[in-house]
Amino acid sequence: MTALDSASHRNPRTETLLIRGARLEGGGTGDLLVQDGVIAASGGTLSRAGATVIDAEGLVALPGLVDLHTHLREPGYEASETVLTGSRAAAAGGYTAVFAMPNTSPVADTAGVVEQVLALGEAAGFATVQPIGAVTVGQQGERLAELGTMADSRAQVRVFSDDGSCVWDPLIMRRALEYVKAFDGVIAQHAQDPRLTEGAQMNEGAVSAELGLAGWPAVAEESIIARDVLLAEHVGSRLHVCHLSTAGSVDIIRWAKRRGVNVTAEVTPHHLLLTDELARDYDASFKVNPPLRREEDVRAVRRGLADGTIDIVATDHAPHPAEAKACEWQTAANGMVGLESALRVVQLAMVDTGMLSWPDVARVMSRTPARIGRLRGHGTPLATGEAASLTLYDPAPTRTFSKEDLHGRSRNSPYLGRELPGEVRWTVYGGVVTVADGALLDAPGVRA
Repeated sequence: MTALDSASHRNPRTETLLIRGARLEGGGTGDLLVQDGVIAASGGTLSRAGATVIDAEGLVALPGLVDLHTHLREPGYEASETVLTGSRAAAAGGYTAVFAMPNTSPVADTAGVVEQVLALGEAAGFATVQPIGAVTVGQQGERLAELGTMADSRAQVRVFSDDGSCVWDPLIMRRALEYVKAFDGVIAQHAQDPRLTEGAQMNEGAVSAELGLAGWPAVAEESIIARDVLLAEHVGSRLHVCHLSTAGSVDIIRWAKRRGVNVTAEVTPHHLLLTDELARDYDASFKVNPPLRREEDVRAVRRGLADGTIDIVATDHAPHPAEAKACEWQTAANGMVGLESALRVVQLAMVDTGMLSWPDVARVMSRTPARIGRLRGHGTPLATGEAASLTLYDPAPTRTFSKEDLHGRSRNSPYLGRELPGEVRWTVYGGVVTVADGALLDAPGVRA
């Protein structure tokens, strides 16, 4: 077996990889041969003289994961994250592509800013960084941003969102849905009625009442989703619902799909696992928007993901510096980092419970996110002639999630100290190894 080290990655695209004995998506085990950035052969027993051999016995081979909802913070908030540090975290979690949300400074509402984010991702070289454009100027909700210009730019933006804020004005939302039809775009809505959530600190329910914290009612999410699926149906456009979190929201999406509305929805790993009971200790690691919900909501979103009502898992990776979380709950920032832990949490919540198979994981964490975002070269089958972006994952071990597992700039993970199953053993991005034997590589040759 040939060992991979930093020296071997000075010219990574010339390297030939022979992955032996992986559990393949179609069932059974087989080999994969990677050459010149593509899968040159797949299945059965393969050989190639001079290839770097990866022993993948017991490892699940997945197409490289795609995250439709990542906050990379650059430009403007580099104390929390940068495109480089965020894409390193993505590679460590098995991701080969991330969609960068536009709530930066300046906001990504022009062609110039989205092209800047694209260039930063290309320079980092750990994953494809696809910018998301803002729906409205400055994400202020008052007038449409340069949607067409961003779509026609080198970044070829197809996903638009004011994430962090809701596009609350129904007329603006209608116009945005109409506009993006021209280039097969999609509006990704942060469903939160601002009037119903003024001062909200956590989920509205028994726990918030006991703690005396202002509640974030489920109806604030559900009412916006209901409005927007009707608008999408009326306009005949694509709508995507970000970080769906309540049982009622699942019911609305299920109803809309039965009507033939062109709507997709995502759920985060933390909403698949964690509940509002965790707020009892006022630990701001668990403060997030939308908030952690009731156990009944967790069960509902799991069922929705299992039956296809919810289309994808997206991390909503939201890094913050330590001081933004190490304070009293009411003043703490919302958000959690999640790129490195996502696959492990999905295994715990969905695979180990029998609700999803590994081919299902490939669908909800790679294939469908790439399709929704119209991202070419990602989410493709691990078959001959396809791009060699893949993850080799070991579902067997269980260990404590720690700060050593985090490779971004911030440490605000809700899973620190928690036992999680699985481990990303290898990540290959376009034929370039970014994670080898569980270790993130940062050799000069990894960065393009």
